[in-house]
Amino acid sequence: MKTSPFIIDYEQSSKSSQLKATIKNVPAYLKRYLISTLPIVQWIHRYNLAWLAQDAIAGVTVGIVGVPQSMAYAKIANLPPQYGLYTSFAGVSVYCLLGTSKDISVGPISTVSLLVGSIINSVKETHPEIPATEVAVTLSLFAGLLSILISVFRLGILVDFIPEPAIAGFMTGSAVSIILSQCTKLFGISGVNTHDAPYMICVNLLKKLPQTRLDVAFGLSSLVILYAIKIICNRLSFKSPAKQKFLFLFGIMRNGLIVIVGTLISYFITIGKVRNPISVIGSVPAGFDAMNIPHLNLDIIYSSGAALPSIVLILILEHMSVGKSFGRMYNYQINPDQEILAIGLTNIMSSFFGGYTCTGAFSRTAIMARSGSRTPVAGLFSALVLFLALYVLTPAFYYIPDAVLAAVVIHAVSDLASRAKYLKELWHTSSFELIVWVSAVVITIFVDVETGIYAAVGLSLAILLFKFARPSVKAVRRVTLAESEHKNTYSTDEEGDGITVSLYDHNNLPYMFVEDGDPNFEMFIDEESYGIVILRLCDSILYPNAEHVSESIIHLVREKTRCGNVDDLDKNNANRPWNQEVISETKMKQMMQFPILQALILDFSAVARIDSTALQTLLTTRGTLDKYSGRSVEWHFVGIQNVIIRYSLLGVGFGELMLTDPDESDEKALAEIQGMDAPLNKIQVTDHESLSDIAAPKAAIIYKHELAHKPRDRYPCFHWDLNTATQSVYRRLQNHSKTNQIENV
Repeated sequence: MKTSPFIIDYEQSSKSSQLKATIKNVPAYLKRYLISTLPIVQWIHRYNLAWLAQDAIAGVTVGIVGVPQSMAYAKIANLPPQYGLYTSFAGVSVYCLLGTSKDISVGPISTVSLLVGSIINSVKETHPEIPATEVAVTLSLFAGLLSILISVFRLGILVDFIPEPAIAGFMTGSAVSIILSQCTKLFGISGVNTHDAPYMICVNLLKKLPQTRLDVAFGLSSLVILYAIKIICNRLSFKSPAKQKFLFLFGIMRNGLIVIVGTLISYFITIGKVRNPISVIGSVPAGFDAMNIPHLNLDIIYSSGAALPSIVLILILEHMSVGKSFGRMYNYQINPDQEILAIGLTNIMSSFFGGYTCTGAFSRTAIMARSGSRTPVAGLFSALVLFLALYVLTPAFYYIPDAVLAAVVIHAVSDLASRAKYLKELWHTSSFELIVWVSAVVITIFVDVETGIYAAVGLSLAILLFKFARPSVKAVRRVTLAESEHKNTYSTDEEGDGITVSLYDHNNLPYMFVEDGDPNFEMFIDEESYGIVILRLCDSILYPNAEHVSESIIHLVREKTRCGNVDDLDKNNANRPWNQEVISETKMKQMMQFPILQALILDFSAVARIDSTALQTLLTTRGTLDKYSGRSVEWHFVGIQNVIIRYSLLGVGFGELMLTDPDESDEKALAEIQGMDAPLNKIQVTDHESLSDIAAPKAAIIYKHELAHKPRDRYPCFHWDLNTATQSVYRRLQNHSKTNQIENV
């Protein structure tokens, strides 16, 4: 019993129907968008006491850690320490309403603080009358507005074009810059401009090292204790799993503990003295002293216009990397566009509280996650701790040593530097990415932070465009996996008599396809190509790379076949083009060993997109190959990824077979090529049918949910895999050769 073949085709929807469907879905889309802008309403009705207890523990823990860290980061930004507290309070308070991550703690971070400090310094040079706090508040406002625009227009995808090595290089260079700038406070040295290039800070610091003051005792001892606690807690946690919770809490409290101890010692050595023996942060006003409506001072934007995009870039990059990392770790997903919107609104609100730019902080987010936060409400408990610090603890802040805060900053930012293991991975993975990392570090250290960001991003994009414009086109060869008898004969007449077709056994053997030149399969390559060239395209074909793909196809075809155009071969030197090589007799004999191109099979498995430029280039390439071979070359496509590519190829004439011989236009030829039933009710061996399809055993069992045949495409030049494509071409070439032999007889 012969079953019907399984034919595949796809109906293309019209542009008008697509537009109607889009318009119809607009109300539902707007509803989803408006609901997504306030994520808290989607889960707050399920909030319970168990979540409340976990959120309270995590939030209070992060708040205690955030108090000294926020003040230290404000000093990096050339701002009074309370501005760091304003920023943290606004960040954790607003984010819990808008964020989609349960772990992110929003507040000031070291790299953004460094950028803000650099911009404040540059603005002060041109406009000394503008206070530093006003510059910071204005930057926060405009950074928030830009972030909201990026979210509304769904431009967050642009961040994906910045690779990890560029970010890692910038972070490493920033860490070096921050550490060098904080060393002046660590040693109590004054008179060093911390806004010079980092290498200049290092040079000036070494020159003034003899001016070291008593602050170094506080700074170095604090730094040693911080690292000692970190190392000891990490080692003991592995040896004593029962004490992991206590060791974790003690480890994360080390910044607060060292500030408390340093403040007590500072108080006792300073009390009753007219002049402080060490540098302290001084008076800190209680409450939200700077809360106000921010002024839109355009002079600040004009003076910092080139650096403002870099701040927004780092805000989004840091926040998205933190959110995605902890989302994967704790099995939830964040909404990138909503997160960018949350960052924008958080920064706008921060400017009203007197804060500066803020984003998700990795260290505080890690503490929040490990402390067991269950929802974004944990941020409200962090805000409560910061609120109490601003209204209750400000008198004690007076005696906090600057050297201790510098030690806290150095200890925190040292984790930003890339480790040797990461650099080793870059070296083995991609030397280009290592160059990006090195350029970001070197330019950040020897020029400035903003230039380091732009240089790393620019170099990364240049490498990306180069790789995209020069994709690989690889030749593929066939490897036979089994042996059988030389020939098999099958009857193809439905009535039991008549036509028989003999096929070489390799048409039905199992085989695989490997890249040409693979040393593992040199002994097994099938040397008989019959003029069939198989090429694998390794990327989409678009206008930047279309010409390169075309040149690569022509080059590989010329390597594996010989010219079949008799007119070109018979040209004498007078008629030969000036740039065409004169072929010697020896080389001509070598070339004659190659077959003439009959068919080109393109593996489109990696081609996700194709544009009009690429289609026109493929058409030009087809004409070139037809002229080179002296006949119409069959173009077959394997593994077409989507309907758009399929219909694009059909639209320019690919997919159908072109008859080589103009006389071959009778019904029998068309039936052989297109798989139609031939006259006299004979079943021909079509391009897509296997022999088992034609003569299936009567006792074959066909299950309900199994295909009786391998699916075949409606169009004879579109195939599911390379096996089907090569079998189709081989079978037709053999049938054509047999027909020619019969005619010659």
